[in-house]
Amino acid sequence: MNIKLNISLLLISVLWAMGLSAQTAEKYEQRYNLLLSQFGPAGVGVETVLDKWAEVDSTSSQLLYARFRFYFTKAQTTSVVVRQEKKYLGMDPLLSLKDSLGRNVYYYQVNEFDDHLYGQAIKVIDKAISRYPDRLDLRFVKANAYIAYEKESPDMALSYLTGLVDVDQKKTWPWLYEGDKVEDGFFEDSMQEYCYSFYSIGTPSSMKAFLILSEKMVGLYPEHLEYLNNIGSYHLISKEDPKTALKWYSKVLKKNPKDGNALQNSIVAARRLKNAKLEKKYRDRLDALNKEK
Repeated sequence: MNIKLNISLLLISVLWAMGLSAQTAEKYEQRYNLLLSQFGPAGVGVETVLDKWAEVDSTSSQLLYARFRFYFTKAQTTSVVVRQEKKYLGMDPLLSLKDSLGRNVYYYQVNEFDDHLYGQAIKVIDKAISRYPDRLDLRFVKANAYIAYEKESPDMALSYLTGLVDVDQKKTWPWLYEGDKVEDGFFEDSMQEYCYSFYSIGTPSSMKAFLILSEKMVGLYPEHLEYLNNIGSYHLISKEDPKTALKWYSKVLKKNPKDGNALQNSIVAARRLKNAKLEKKYRDRLDALNKEK
C-alpha cells in the first residue's frame, strides 16, 4: 500500500513539475515576444530572456529559432558599396550620382557578417533541424541564411538546396511548415522560389546555381513547366543564346500551348534573333491568350 502511495505521490510531483516548467517557458516566450516587438531580434534584454528560457526548455523550436535570429541579426552590419550596375544582388540602388567623368554610379546598402556570430547562428539552426527533422520551415531558414551570407556566389546555398531535394525524395515522413502539414506541390513551388532568388542575384555564379537547381528539379518534376522556362531563360540571359532558349520555350509550349511565360519569353528571344516573323507569331498567340482571360 505504501509503495503504491509513494508511486502516486512521485507521479503527482513529476506532473506538477512538468506543468510548472511549461508555465515558466510560456512566461519567458511572452517576455521574448514583447522584447522582440519593441527592440528587435537582438535588442536589449533579449539574450538574458533566451538564457532563462533555455534553463526550463532548451529544446523548444520557438526558443531555438529565437536564438538563431539573435545571433543572425547580431552578426550583421550594413555598409554602402558603389557599383556601375543599375542592379546589384537583385536590389535597386539607394541613390544614383554622376562621377567626375559624367558616368552614372550607383550606391547600394549591403549587409556584412561577423563570421563567428554567423557560425553560432548556423549551429543553432542545425540543432533545431536535428531536433525537428520534419520541419521544412527550419530548413528554409538555413537556406536563406546561406543566401544572405554568400551574396554573389551562393555555392553553399546551392549545395544545401540540392541536398534538400534529395532528402525530399527519400523521406518517409510528411513535411511540416510551422507545425502544419504542407500541401502537395508546396515543396516544388518553394524550390522555384529559390531558383528565382538565384536568378534575381544576377551574378555568373548565381545564374549557374539557377541553372543547376532548375535542371535537378526538371529531372524529378517534368510536369512543372516553370523549371523548363528557367533553363530557357538561363540560355537567353546568361549565355546570350536566344536560339537555344527558344528550344526550351518550345518544349514548354508543346506541353502547354497557353503558357504565358513561355510565350512572353519567346517574343524576347525572337526579337534578339531579329526574326520579326517569329516574333509576330508568338505575339499573336500571347494576344489571343490575353483576350481569353
